[in-house]
Amino acid sequence: MYDKLTKSDIKKIEEEIEYRKLTLRPQLLEDVKETRAHGDLSENFEYHAAKREKNKNESRIRYLDRMLRTAQVIDDSSKDDEVGMNNTVSVFFVDEGETEDYRIVTSVRGDSLHHLISIESPLGKALMGHKVGDRVTVNVNANVSYDVIIKKIDKTSDDSGDRIRSY
Repeated sequence: MYDKLTKSDIKKIEEEIEYRKLTLRPQLLEDVKETRAHGDLSENFEYHAAKREKNKNESRIRYLDRMLRTAQVIDDSSKDDEVGMNNTVSVFFVDEGETEDYRIVTSVRGDSLHHLISIESPLGKALMGHKVGDRVTVNVNANVSYDVIIKKIDKTSDDSGDRIRSY
């Protein structure tokens, strides 16, 4: 696995694990007990649904624990004039003539629909360490690339409330 995580990511994962273990787990176990008491288990849809939810929670806890054990902790600091982790970057796409804003995040928080671009993505990799005014070539693969110009960099704190992506 070896996900790259910041200290903030690790804290959010630990909080989710704690919530799932201390709050959600007892509630789901109680749901299973209640639905089991409703009678014939072979035809008890509520029982099977409750078991499925309990198992999904346990699976998510195991996944997050494994992610923490194998994580590579990375520093989220950067120079004041360079694109770094958790910065919001205004990018001008040369071919389209459009400007978009993206926030650079770790891969577990990446969500392109909400303009959260992973440092592992082609655009995220290309932007890291560059400055306002730089023209950057983004290599999607061996045959496809495009150019962008960095218009603005906003240094943002990591108090955004972004949650760790569920799988």
